[in-house]
Amino acid sequence: MSSLKQGEFVGSLDCGTTSTRFIIFDQYANIVALHQQEFPQYYPHPGWHEHDPEELQAICEDCIDKACEKLEQAGWARDSVKVIGITNQRETTVAWSRKTGKSLCRAIVWDDSRTRNLVTYFEQKLKNYGIETAPGHHKHGSAGVQLLKELTGLPISTYFSALKLRWMLEHHENVRAAHESDDLMFGTVESWIVYNLTGATDGGLHISEVSNASRTLLMNVKTLQWEPRLLKFFDLRESILPKIVSTSEVYGKVGKGALKGVPIGGLVGDQQGALIGNKCLKQGEAKCTYGTGAFLLFCTGEDIVLSQHGLLSTVAYQPGPNAKPVYALEGAIAVAGSAVKWLRDSMGMIKSAEEINDLAASVPTTGGVFFVTAFSGLLAPYWDPAATGTIVGLSSYTTPAHLCRATLEANAFQTRAVIDSMELDSKAPLKQLKVDGGMTNGEMAMEILADIGGFDVVRPEMRESTALGSALLAGSAIRLFGWDITNPETLKEVNTAGAHTFTPSMGAKDRAQRWSGWQRAVERSRGWEEGVASGGESDSD
Repeated sequence: MSSLKQGEFVGSLDCGTTSTRFIIFDQYANIVALHQQEFPQYYPHPGWHEHDPEELQAICEDCIDKACEKLEQAGWARDSVKVIGITNQRETTVAWSRKTGKSLCRAIVWDDSRTRNLVTYFEQKLKNYGIETAPGHHKHGSAGVQLLKELTGLPISTYFSALKLRWMLEHHENVRAAHESDDLMFGTVESWIVYNLTGATDGGLHISEVSNASRTLLMNVKTLQWEPRLLKFFDLRESILPKIVSTSEVYGKVGKGALKGVPIGGLVGDQQGALIGNKCLKQGEAKCTYGTGAFLLFCTGEDIVLSQHGLLSTVAYQPGPNAKPVYALEGAIAVAGSAVKWLRDSMGMIKSAEEINDLAASVPTTGGVFFVTAFSGLLAPYWDPAATGTIVGLSSYTTPAHLCRATLEANAFQTRAVIDSMELDSKAPLKQLKVDGGMTNGEMAMEILADIGGFDVVRPEMRESTALGSALLAGSAIRLFGWDITNPETLKEVNTAGAHTFTPSMGAKDRAQRWSGWQRAVERSRGWEEGVASGGESDSD
């Protein structure tokens, strides 16, 4: 092995919803080595989605080891990897034992909607009882809703971790017992991965990075600390919580495997990672990532903008332990690529995900079909957990090609709904949207997005933006290659391979007509699930 070359690279572990990859980048964001694996998905009941934490961890470690083998096959020594970053699916909730280091139940995934009744319960609690502001004093009703928004930037929703954890406590006896005996450890996916990589029960770190912690409904977005008033509201013990850390710092070192001894220098939620990977570091810059779901983030700089139009206020990143955080507005769409997967795996209409673009391109329109892909309710800007998946406009003329095109259009319509809200909040029109993620590989999908949105869509050649974001954070933590996340000029040579711009070709009249049809279809999907409170209008929260 002595003939292997020495270099300087940065690694990124990207743990998504359906697969994990470990990518090794050079200083220009060229990919030197990569290994990716899918992991099992569990859907025990309608609307439920689970992962096995031990399976997830094993695949993360295997991806690191296999990518290092490929690095050596390419002629480079594995100790050329100087630092690694980790990026992850957000909100997904893991509960494990402090004594054993083992998970106490399967993880509840971010898009799982089993907590709809808990949402109703806590909305009523907020309305009638409220959040305690001082002993014996509470803010409730509209004042309570506003206080929750000011504290967290978020509404009560199935989406966020606190409700998933409460469900575990109420339905898993061993989780409840661990909570009562202070044996319970809670975390989002990055917490679980770092805990295991750094030793687990043998000194493993129990930390949560700030962009992930901001998605729990438990963190104060101004102080960047766990909020005691919310722990009391959700009836959770402080002892279960990880320490909140910044997005770019050396937290510890990998304790096993091919990269034993290598520092972990960057942690970030996947959508914030993509914002950084697209170098949207300044106020007014936006990106959308199309994976299992779709997530549009608009950087608001050091100011928290509280949305009046159904968007989330979230932490984008904190570039160091003592640095000021950077904030973003976010619109989350629960179903994007997962609708394509549904057409392939459940309906058998396509044999591969790529085929949807060919079928959609074979017809000029959807033939009047609209597909509201509300498989687990609607997120931004509608926030309606009672909405259901709905196809309207079917006729004897409808073919699988029309449904494929309607699926791609659903993605574009929901993106436009988020952007319309974003423009109202920011009072600035969006001229172009940077995109990344698996769905953006389809030419037809991107043409439809530009047409329905009425804006330019910019797709970079190297689209591993999420992984690149955590790599940039990790490199910045040790100033590898001179990178400094607070100085975008130091990143000017990163990922300059070029981009493809899709411009709208649909006329304004046709666009307005299609948009009106989509809004009618959404109204028909809303409030379907009985016993679940339907969300209000998008501009009322």
